[in-house]
Amino acid sequence: VSRSGLALQRLDQRYSHAGVSLKASDNAPWSVRQLYYACDERRPRLFDQGLAGFLFGTDDPAVGYVSLVLMPPEAAAEVERSALDKARALRLLAATYSANAHPYSLHYQNCNQWVMELLATAWGALADGDDLRARAQAWLAARAYDPAPIEVGSHWLMFAGAFIPWVHFDDHPEADRYALRLQVSMPASIEAFVRQRLPQAQRIELCHDEHRVVVRRGWQPLAEGCRPEAGDRAVAFD
Repeated sequence: VSRSGLALQRLDQRYSHAGVSLKASDNAPWSVRQLYYACDERRPRLFDQGLAGFLFGTDDPAVGYVSLVLMPPEAAAEVERSALDKARALRLLAATYSANAHPYSLHYQNCNQWVMELLATAWGALADGDDLRARAQAWLAARAYDPAPIEVGSHWLMFAGAFIPWVHFDDHPEADRYALRLQVSMPASIEAFVRQRLPQAQRIELCHDEHRVVVRRGWQPLAEGCRPEAGDRAVAFD
């Protein structure tokens, strides 16, 4: 499950944050197990958050987007087992967070990269061990996981990032930094990988504004501005 959060339209990204929704969560049914950055502690943690709280963790409560990817039962069960295996889930947690972490570096990690490494652990049946993250990344590389580069578009954004404690650039190749094109795991890259590996997976996208919820089934993104189109379902708020 993914949600819009930070305003990343300038980077052509609708969704910023993804996690795994677990029916058998220790918290409440369908809580989202996710990596989050604990600002006060300046470190990443794993957290089970109720689905409602997860969905409304957005910068703009007036307009929000949600994407649900429903995996086939066998693949979903493998992910569930790995996510609920606390030792392995925590072994995948990097010591240092970076919002723009490179997908093939062990220095940092962002929330979406933790999800990708969890999928690799699940579908690769990777045993626990100190090198679990390295083996998970190797599994992803062998299956051509290749997130589309994010076009930063401005040297000023790169410069400003140097003053933000959860943004780092030293894990990215020098050529990418100079080209202002950073490879980062984002919800869109997770969905693309799942769709390629599991063609039978289904996707449901929802958006809400102050007047209605719009629901679309399928992989074609909803229109901007939460405008329903042919085939969408619109539910007005009373």
